[in-house]
Amino acid sequence: MEAAIQTRGILSLPAKPIGARSLLHPSHGLKHRLFSSKPRNNLPPSLSLSFNGHNKKVQSFEPNLHRISISHKERSTEFICKAEADGALFNEGDTAAVVPSPKIFGVEVTTLKKIIPLGLMFFCILFNYTILRDTKDVLVVTAKGSSAEIIPFLKTWVNLPMAIGFMLLYTKLSNVLSKKALFYTVIIPFIIYFGAFGFVMYPLSNYIHPEALADKLLATLGPRFMGPLAILRIWSFCLFYVMAELWGSVVISVLFWGFANQITTVDEAKKFYPLFGLGANVALIFSGRTVKYFSNLRKNLGPGVDGWAVSLKAMMSIVVGMGLAICFLYWWVNRYVPLPTRSLKKKNKPKMGTMESLKFLVSSPYIRDLATLVVAYGISINLVEVTWKSKLKAQFPSPNEYSAFMGDFSTCTGIATFTMMLLSQYVFDKYGWGVAAKITPTVLLLTGVAFFSLILFGGPFAPLVAKLGMTPLLAAVYVGALQNIFSKSAKYSLFDPCKEMAYIPLDEDTKVKGKAAIDVVCNPLGKSGGALIQQFMILSFGSLANSTPYLGMILLVIVTAWLAAAKSLEGQFNALRSEEELEKEMERASSVKIPVVSQEEGGNGSLGESTSSWPEKSAPTNI
Repeated sequence: MEAAIQTRGILSLPAKPIGARSLLHPSHGLKHRLFSSKPRNNLPPSLSLSFNGHNKKVQSFEPNLHRISISHKERSTEFICKAEADGALFNEGDTAAVVPSPKIFGVEVTTLKKIIPLGLMFFCILFNYTILRDTKDVLVVTAKGSSAEIIPFLKTWVNLPMAIGFMLLYTKLSNVLSKKALFYTVIIPFIIYFGAFGFVMYPLSNYIHPEALADKLLATLGPRFMGPLAILRIWSFCLFYVMAELWGSVVISVLFWGFANQITTVDEAKKFYPLFGLGANVALIFSGRTVKYFSNLRKNLGPGVDGWAVSLKAMMSIVVGMGLAICFLYWWVNRYVPLPTRSLKKKNKPKMGTMESLKFLVSSPYIRDLATLVVAYGISINLVEVTWKSKLKAQFPSPNEYSAFMGDFSTCTGIATFTMMLLSQYVFDKYGWGVAAKITPTVLLLTGVAFFSLILFGGPFAPLVAKLGMTPLLAAVYVGALQNIFSKSAKYSLFDPCKEMAYIPLDEDTKVKGKAAIDVVCNPLGKSGGALIQQFMILSFGSLANSTPYLGMILLVIVTAWLAAAKSLEGQFNALRSEEELEKEMERASSVKIPVVSQEEGGNGSLGESTSSWPEKSAPTNI
């Protein structure tokens, strides 16, 4: 029995408890123990004890208690064996603690109730994002009076300010709205806008676009201002471009991953976060086929019919339907899935204003390293992607051909990512968070070097490319496509899960505001940073082709900083995880109810039993 008590915690007992044997009449033996019916009523509540399955409260022993008088009859009615007490106290609670929860395929049902809806949500979100991403480029690049030159200006001077404005608004709303209200407040305007664009704004684009004003300004300012003036000329298409970009930053990074981090534990995340992308990349495959189907549909329509308007209405209808499905899945999970227990120490945080939040986030090394990862990815992928898109535009000038190729590209990206997702769980289990976080920058660096090498040293490869039936331009398009496919598959399968796992050990306030700052601002900041670098290179060296060697050197520097930040974040992440696990163990230990069994002179014991006489002051003895 002493061993049983020692394993439960620390207990203070009087140094010299007086045995009860001298107070009991010999006749008060087993018969009294079994058949006595008078309950004990004078025990003050403190400790929870179990008498034959019934809980009672017993006051903790205090060293300054004086003489406590308990009648002989009362003492005799409560005398039970140590073995009976031990079984009643420990076995009942322990049995409840170790009852296994039902499982399906080795996974707890409660976990499946979280993982399956989250996978479906990610499917719908990424299905929409693929349609929006492929559509936004076609809109702004192929519109009358516009070209690919508009994209750097959009990313730098329109997308980034709107992302910063959204982050400030989101930070403010997070202080006044509940998590559920915040989710619906953010996602519903996206759904309404995309539906309105397909059925209202695009059909009226000829009436709401100030083309005459843009032509007049272009004649006055000159052709070098065609890019900025195109933003004014096709402002509704540019707004669609920005909303599509924000869907990726806000709905995927902030809303979905924030919700996933809220309802999953780190252990569940390591096992299932990589698998979320399996369903998502099935969506990528099907959405790529959807885009290509509607791209080819325009060819079969009769003359005078705006095929792009027909395709846009169909695709925006799908986007709205998927958005409503996301809202339903979010409601269902909140209604039927219990939240995991978190460390209580991290619950209560003071509310901070916008500037205080920004200062707090900037002062945190953990958040700075996370921001470095996101910005470095944005700059790196943009340095390669924009160069590739310039080659793609030259190879496929027709909107139909451009859109159809992007549909094939999305499908191949989905297949590659699906395969990487299957391997990612092994990487996390075998090598841990740190190695998984370093794979994406390594892949991007190696494939980027191959792409830039083909552009810089294309001459020696020309005979080999000709034997394959391709021109150097087409070869550069295909190699750039492979670079983007491998980089994005590594991002979706490893980089994104690693980034989201890093938020889990943080407290709720840092988690919400940190995600808003990093995912909403740093993501477009990385893309805009890459665009600014390219604009500077073009102005300095005359063209993107002339600046390609320097872009390759910048890519090497950025990826090196990325790897250093990943290494630093690995140590901080492991330290926070250890701290959280220790706090949870302490909370569990403090919630255990410890029974009291006093040792008697003759070897018999009684539960929570006070003696008829105490020493005037007994020093506590720690067991």
